[in-house]
Amino acid sequence: MSKEPGFLKKALWSVRHGIEQTLFSDNFVIADLSPYDVVHSDGIMSVRHYQPLDESKIEVAGEQIDVEDDATRAANIPVLLVPPLAATSLIFDLMPHRSVVRYFLARGFDVYLVDWGDVTADHSDLSLESYVMGWMPQIVDSVVSHSKSNELSIFSYCMGGLLSLMYLATSGDDRVRNLVTVASPVDMHQSGITGKFLSVVYKPAQAISSILNVSVLDMPAKMFHVPGWVSSVTFKLTNPIGSVINSYEKFLNLWDREYLEESLTMSKWFDDMVDYPGETIKDMAVHMMIDNRIAKGEMRIGKAKAHFKKIKCSILAFAGESDNIVSVKAAHKILDIVSSTDKEFCVVPGGHAGVFAGASAPSHTWAISADWLIDRSSK
Repeated sequence: MSKEPGFLKKALWSVRHGIEQTLFSDNFVIADLSPYDVVHSDGIMSVRHYQPLDESKIEVAGEQIDVEDDATRAANIPVLLVPPLAATSLIFDLMPHRSVVRYFLARGFDVYLVDWGDVTADHSDLSLESYVMGWMPQIVDSVVSHSKSNELSIFSYCMGGLLSLMYLATSGDDRVRNLVTVASPVDMHQSGITGKFLSVVYKPAQAISSILNVSVLDMPAKMFHVPGWVSSVTFKLTNPIGSVINSYEKFLNLWDREYLEESLTMSKWFDDMVDYPGETIKDMAVHMMIDNRIAKGEMRIGKAKAHFKKIKCSILAFAGESDNIVSVKAAHKILDIVSSTDKEFCVVPGGHAGVFAGASAPSHTWAISADWLIDRSSK
């Protein structure tokens, strides 16, 4: 264990790191480093295939785990990672020692990931139909084709889980054998203060819409386009004290490059969120938030109707015990809307980010998911 430097050295390193952070902040970001190939793309969306690890062991959250051999990977159906719309794909490959991608590769899976791309105001017309009916079929087709496997599993986070559910509810695609959802708010009216507000305004909103003969769905998409910085601020406001403490601790540890790399990489997740397309926001506001259609088991997506009872694949769902964005009740509702007989629900440590990529996620969410999938992934 190296000796901690004295006050003068700390001060000098703090000044150096402070200047470097101001001028070249990306020098401290160690995310998205795992090598991959793009196997499919359409517009801003692309599908990545990650290359096998060339190590025999990898470090995950301070522990060494063995890397499974090629034969094990070949014997399992592949895993498709589906991120939410507001976060970039780097959240699945945050740091070498805290990477969902590397963890699943080590556990013996062929790993694919959806990159939804960099949404701008020019993409305001992207709707839920675009993602669910347009891109998801292409994504699944590309994974099946490239992997030469007839089936696959999906591991999804937050809105990524809802998009996966919508796809299965419209397509009934039986090539998806297993679905894992992490902090996915199936019942929007059960999600904390926001959920209570939505449940209260549901009937008045319907009445006003009927009386005035006006609907959010008829309004221009550009009016509802949400810049990424709005999502970033909103996310931080869910835990303002935590944001202040994080900034203070970052200042105290400005001398420690390793600490800064981890802290600033995590901050990259929250600071660089992606825009939400206006048309998608309109669909979400009416169908998912106000009408709470997913929780009711049916939802219109474009001209198609999603029937969630169509879903029969094996399901594992997670909720964070301290998640103040997606409550346990909101995530648990998934078990009620599907027809799956093999379905499980787990409450694990962490808030909305922690349940997916926090310090305890590898030993809880990731490990439980990998063990569960291994039992259900033989070709």
